[in-house]
Amino acid sequence: MKGKKWYAGLLSTLLASSVVLGACGGTGDDKEKASSGEKVTVDIFQFKVEFKKQFEDLVKQYEKEHPDIKINVKTVGGGNDYGAALKAAFSSGDEPDIFNVGGPSDVQNYREYLADLSETKAAKAALEGTLDSVKDGEEVLGLPFNQEGYGYIYNKKVFKKAGIDPASIKTYEDLEKAVKTLDSKKKELGIEAVFALAAKEQWVIGNHLANVFMAPDFNHSVVEAFNAKSAPFTKSEELKRMLDLQAKYSVQPVLSLDYSQQVEQLFSLGKVAMIQQGNWTYNSIYDIDPEFAEKNIGFVPIPVEGFEGKLPVGVPMYWAVNKKSDEKEVTAAKEFLDWMYTSDAGKKAVLEDFKFIPAYEGYDTSKIADPLSKEIYKYASEGNTIGWVFLGSPTGWQEGVLAVNMQKYLSGESTWDEAIKKAQEAWEKSRQ
Repeated sequence: MKGKKWYAGLLSTLLASSVVLGACGGTGDDKEKASSGEKVTVDIFQFKVEFKKQFEDLVKQYEKEHPDIKINVKTVGGGNDYGAALKAAFSSGDEPDIFNVGGPSDVQNYREYLADLSETKAAKAALEGTLDSVKDGEEVLGLPFNQEGYGYIYNKKVFKKAGIDPASIKTYEDLEKAVKTLDSKKKELGIEAVFALAAKEQWVIGNHLANVFMAPDFNHSVVEAFNAKSAPFTKSEELKRMLDLQAKYSVQPVLSLDYSQQVEQLFSLGKVAMIQQGNWTYNSIYDIDPEFAEKNIGFVPIPVEGFEGKLPVGVPMYWAVNKKSDEKEVTAAKEFLDWMYTSDAGKKAVLEDFKFIPAYEGYDTSKIADPLSKEIYKYASEGNTIGWVFLGSPTGWQEGVLAVNMQKYLSGESTWDEAIKKAQEAWEKSRQ
């Protein structure tokens, strides 16, 4: 891949909806050096904005220990934004050496580029079940980032002051009662609203909220969802009432609320009692108020009839290696990923700096760093989980179709039945 330029997608997902491409990172000169034996340059294109700095710091450490390797990191976050930017890079012929895939649909779309990672140390150390989404026969086509989970992150001080025991919230009726109590005491609690629903972010409603109500239809299996010809939506009304509850008792307008406002400006500053989010928010909350992050946040599961008291836990993304890169780059890419997840230095960073819940054996899980991740690990180890089936939906469907129609429902442009019907029709059409 000599002479390739490194293009970035999307300068900001918060300020613009279009994909803006600009040159940065590895150059043709870098690749010429690689071919002459001076250095091997590996270009990484990754989605997780929450650990951007920590990841770049680890890369610098790796480069110090491996002076013959140069690693360029480009981070583009925000669901569809990453997918669009990655697609643009591949379409223009400017492919990265390491990139991210989200599950069966991405594996299918990028299959011709995916190197077999089955012989890597990381693949051999991956926890049971974490590779199911990226297997093709005996080949392993991706390595899991970590394990993540989500639900309603709540403010312990606010709940205590309101006289609400979070452990008592099991059913939808329990949650609704707690929400109404919080709403009636907003002034004395010092909050603007109960929720901050970031409905501007399609992944918040189309991926995560919808997932907990779709998972039972596919037996909590991402592979079963990937093979399904239709989306039954047997819990459509449950999804509707949960969306309605958040929207009604949220800071307004919900369709203008983005991730940064939800997490940093509202929840982290104590202006709302809870938000629908996951453990990946911890670093952002900690940066704003370390004491609040360490001592005053926890999870309340999103109630789903028949699956009360369970948190959705899964692998958010996988690292893939581009097999069409030069052989030296492929080898260097595999060695870096192995080092990150299996070396002592890498494992320390994964636990302490990234604040990840490991998806690999060989970690001291007693050192899981933050309270949100500790709760998720507890739920997972006890088997109290809901599957991440949204990664098995048709490409672009969860956000580009389902979330868009959910947004139209919230804005009054569509009825709920119309929104779900359009989503079902699009799923069926894509799987014909």
